[in-house]
Amino acid sequence: MNDSSSSTPPGGIVPVVAGRVLELLTSGNCAVGDRITEQSLADALGVSRSPVRKALQYLQTLGALSSSPNRGFQVAQDAAQLRAIRISDDESDEAIYMRIVQDRLDEAIDEEVSEAELMERHGLTRLQVQRVLNRMAREGLAERKPGRGWLFRAVLNTVDSHRESYRFRMIIEPAAILEPTFRVDRALFDKVRQQQQALLDGGIERWSAAERFRAGAEFHEAIVACAHNRFLLDALHNVNRQRRVIEYHCQTNSAPDRERMRRQCDEHLALLDLLEAGERMEAAHRLRQHLDVVRAIKTDDKAAAASPQASRAGELAVEIHL
Repeated sequence: MNDSSSSTPPGGIVPVVAGRVLELLTSGNCAVGDRITEQSLADALGVSRSPVRKALQYLQTLGALSSSPNRGFQVAQDAAQLRAIRISDDESDEAIYMRIVQDRLDEAIDEEVSEAELMERHGLTRLQVQRVLNRMAREGLAERKPGRGWLFRAVLNTVDSHRESYRFRMIIEPAAILEPTFRVDRALFDKVRQQQQALLDGGIERWSAAERFRAGAEFHEAIVACAHNRFLLDALHNVNRQRRVIEYHCQTNSAPDRERMRRQCDEHLALLDLLEAGERMEAAHRLRQHLDVVRAIKTDDKAAAASPQASRAGELAVEIHL
């Protein structure tokens, strides 16, 4: 295995593609020894195979991947080790993404925007802008207009809309648990349990805002998916898409927020335990209480946050709800 500190990062798009490959590997269920192909990554990232091949070669020099003549590239490190790898770049796509998110929250840019406008406003290349807008499209935040230009979709950007989103979730998520069609999906629960544990094992400090949000959203969506009602799940997908921007904006990496995130992950794991034990009524009650306390804190409802119900919730009072 090569020492990553002695590896000189290539220029151009390769470090960016390498970073996105790492994000895919760490956010999925890849294990050491799993084979990965250039074509599958090129399809997932929306780029040609040439930069993908160079990115894989670069990741091999960092020890993230290995290769053999007959099998191509394989994952060489576990997810925790992969997340510890840092790739040098002038400005990450994540930083550019957050700058554009801030523009949108501040209404500094309109719902309809051109690539040229963003290039000029932020001093970016067209390729940088396209990468970020394509990511926003994959996450449901923007869509390419017919012809030219991009359209930002509706987002939650006010206290009132954020409060309404939590009240809505307090209605549908506990109700989903009590549906007669609710059946625990063991494989799905194992996946989100591993994600929550990975956050506790260092992901809270190392993962990006996008990765932390994804883990939280997938946890709640996994629970609702077990009700086997497409309308409930579609409704939650829509809320999560709209709140993604404001949640990215709210997240910080301060010590108090990290501690709140750890308590939240513990509560998520406890909810999974209740559901797997068949305690659906208790799980529904705990989940509603959980969301209510978060709503009170995130919308600065001090009276509700200090209420006896919130006090009983204790450890559930998390400011950053993933």
